[in-house]
Amino acid sequence: MPAPPTAHTVTLHGHELSYLDSGSGSAVLFIHGLLGSHRNWAHLLDRMDDDQRVVIPDLFGHGASAKPVGDYSLGAHAATLRDLLDRLRIESVTLVGHSLGGGIAMVFSYLFPERVDRLVLVASGGLGRDVHAVLRSATLPGAEWVLPVLASGWVRGRLESTGRALAVVGWRPGSDLTAVWEGFTSLADADSRRAFLATTRSVIDRGGQSVSAHDYLPEARTVPTLVVWGTKDRMIPAWHAITAQRSIPGCRVELFEGAGHFPHLDDPDRFADLLRDFVVSS
Repeated sequence: MPAPPTAHTVTLHGHELSYLDSGSGSAVLFIHGLLGSHRNWAHLLDRMDDDQRVVIPDLFGHGASAKPVGDYSLGAHAATLRDLLDRLRIESVTLVGHSLGGGIAMVFSYLFPERVDRLVLVASGGLGRDVHAVLRSATLPGAEWVLPVLASGWVRGRLESTGRALAVVGWRPGSDLTAVWEGFTSLADADSRRAFLATTRSVIDRGGQSVSAHDYLPEARTVPTLVVWGTKDRMIPAWHAITAQRSIPGCRVELFEGAGHFPHLDDPDRFADLLRDFVVSS
């Protein structure tokens, strides 16, 4: 079994950003989604870094990176990633963004087009209003008081006990539930909760997603684009892939039959093969 990758840190704007950096060759920058971290992508390292340089940061407000008071908009995250690439002396990258990370990737591509070789959007935000009610609820007044109760050790302990009891009778959580649970457990401290609410409220309102890529995609420089979606995504519906295809000239769409919001976790071998082929062929 390969050793776990070593995390690095860099200080940007006075705060520490954690990231993985492995392999050599053309660079691929992976951007996780809301409540995610580098762990959502780390399983792809040994599938990708033989041919590419793989960089996987924890966004500010997530994972092992700092969670300062400040701007958690898509543009702020995109600027931070640009600064990370500058520090690593990487001129251009293939951007791979999941969910919130897809929205960040599109904004990055719009703001810094000369730095983007290819764009891969995985169950991406920013392509329609629809989003799960759980995320919309985080924008409601009083969410900052409810969230500490839901993320408390008592509630998490009860849920873990229920999971262990179900495992005894053969139940196994799917990729979506596992990834969401890992994200939920990261909200145990106040700084993480504040960053989560700030990030969510920057892109979602009571009616759904409040930021639309369709406003600027027609003006963006066209780069080879691959859109990947799970057909059973309950967080952001798969038909958003069709809207991406209409807005992005030459966009390629790949649907993972039966996969949920994390198709790269449901079928990592297919995803890695697809990504490698896209990098080479485009």
